[in-house]
Amino acid sequence: MRKLEFFIRRVSGAVFVLIGVSLITFALARVVPSNAAALYIGPRARPEEIARVEEELGLNDPLPVQYAVYMRDVLKGDLGTSIGSKRPVTQELTERLPATLELLFTGMFMAIVVGIPLGVISAYRQGRGSDIAVRIISIIGVSVPAFALGLLLQFIFFRTLDWLPLSGRIDSDMRFISPVQTITGFYLIDTAVTQNWLAFKDSFWHILLPTIVLAAYPLSLIARMTRSTMIEVLTQDYIRTARAYGIKERFIVYVYTLKNAIGPTLTVIGLTFAFAITGTFFVEIIFNWPGLGLFTVRSLLNLDYPAIMGITLFGAFMYVIINLIVDLLQAWVDPRIRLR
Repeated sequence: MRKLEFFIRRVSGAVFVLIGVSLITFALARVVPSNAAALYIGPRARPEEIARVEEELGLNDPLPVQYAVYMRDVLKGDLGTSIGSKRPVTQELTERLPATLELLFTGMFMAIVVGIPLGVISAYRQGRGSDIAVRIISIIGVSVPAFALGLLLQFIFFRTLDWLPLSGRIDSDMRFISPVQTITGFYLIDTAVTQNWLAFKDSFWHILLPTIVLAAYPLSLIARMTRSTMIEVLTQDYIRTARAYGIKERFIVYVYTLKNAIGPTLTVIGLTFAFAITGTFFVEIIFNWPGLGLFTVRSLLNLDYPAIMGITLFGAFMYVIINLIVDLLQAWVDPRIRLR
């Protein structure tokens, strides 16, 4: 019952957060000195055409009325029409979302499965060479910007070694040689399910470099947080008692210690996961990845406020959902946490 009440409170709070984000974004979009109707028509818009489009889009209505109409449409799943592409924003996001999510999930998967073991090793071997190496890698991963790391890896693995492709999601030749049959929109999953191993291999090599770049920052934070909490737990009395009873060291480290130290790491994973939603945009631009990043940049340059608002609301919604999931996971992993 307590978890249900906590869930209801968090959902209620999330609704107010999303309303606040929509208000701020809506106000900022209207403050920008631009004529949405003229942008919608094109560079040779005539005054009578601009007046007609302003009437059709409701731009002549007072701002409170425009906001109320927009929120009414949002509740129906309608995020408006993109000024640049003349297509529904919902459709634009839906088509590009699988590419962004595939990159996001692979990057965070790499960050978690590599970062946590590195943190455990660093804590268990505190002060030794492996600990120093992990700390150096973590500092580099946190310090180097994504665009600099991406350009560096492109220079090394494409220009110098010619091992990996430069950009894109898959070679254009695959459309004719071995086309991808879209099921989920995730190329790695779709090609594996349909046993299209040629396209699977090509999409894997294309996603490898962007995944490394995206995973560098969260991997470093996860490793540092895991190391810090593990060192603290390893000094507890019950760990010494477990060793005195002759329990295997591996069991003590990965069950007793890691289980009690994973709570703060889960918080970091949640925050970095939410941060990576927008962090993928920079990676997508560097590697010409056909996801939400390129659409976002084009929308900003074109002052496409319906698209900007749709992307902002999507990002805020993902932040809220991820934080809620992390809180529930922490309460499930650590019984000492009480949901209040």
